[in-house]
Amino acid sequence: MVTLLVATTADPASIGPASSLLAMPGWHPGPTIQDIPSFANRDVRLLKLETRLVKEDHLDKRWEEVAEEPVDEVIFLSKHVAASTRPALTIHPIGTPHLREDEIPLAGGRPGWAAPPNPRIGPWLRLLKTIAESHKLVPEFEVTLEATHHGPLTSSPTMFVEIGSTEEYWKRQDAAQAIARLVWEGLGLGGGVAIGDWKRDENRSKVLLGIGGGHYVPRHMDIAMKDGVWVGHLLSGYSLPMEDPGGSKKQVNAEDVGGAWREAIRVAFETTRSAFPGGEFLAHLDHKSFKSWQRNAITQFLAEQNINIGKPADFP
Repeated sequence: MVTLLVATTADPASIGPASSLLAMPGWHPGPTIQDIPSFANRDVRLLKLETRLVKEDHLDKRWEEVAEEPVDEVIFLSKHVAASTRPALTIHPIGTPHLREDEIPLAGGRPGWAAPPNPRIGPWLRLLKTIAESHKLVPEFEVTLEATHHGPLTSSPTMFVEIGSTEEYWKRQDAAQAIARLVWEGLGLGGGVAIGDWKRDENRSKVLLGIGGGHYVPRHMDIAMKDGVWVGHLLSGYSLPMEDPGGSKKQVNAEDVGGAWREAIRVAFETTRSAFPGGEFLAHLDHKSFKSWQRNAITQFLAEQNINIGKPADFP
């Protein structure tokens, strides 16, 4: 089983960390698939693309077919864009589970789809914070999760690791080196124990399914920063389209509320469960981000799906 680490020369925040990582020991040329060169180090394969990452669907399956190596996980190195322009180091799962069949994804993916979230997301977030602090990037850079969004299509557990939020920061060498160090330590390439390996970690515990809030999921972040918490999909408010049923909402049932929100939750939970076999799953709701009728409908639907709801104190 190999880890696919994917970078592109079209993105300075992607190729910068990749170049810093390739300057570390142990790399050698790997196979080329469909004109994409690769580099190998232990059980890691770094692919160097020249195209936009969100358009490169099924890289895991393409690798398995050509290289004849099963893929365990996919990690994309990318830039992060934000209207605030604030410098940031971010990690997030991918998917577009909230889109209807007639909607066209603007940044890859497919309506009603989400990749299994990479189990490393939570442990790597905490490691990234430690590395960013040691590189003196904090408080200039914010270290944060993002909600589940965009493509490309993959079948393996996947996450994006990003540098934001403008070209000035995408090219920052110190940020690139911090991301390279995260990958180096996180995958155990230096000989240490890999971090966030669900299958081998004896400390397996509760898995967070975040529901509600803004794009940077601050209330879910508070939980994810706790040691021992594993992170699944994070559905912000815009990924839970709910149609106002009108009239009196005191007795609104889940079936009365239209929109793709139910499918988004169902897909997010199913793919999270597939990434964490044997895990204990708790949905955490950002209560303040919902109106009462929305919260009641979501709570009822979660109960129908046998998805338990947890408060911050329920997580280790």
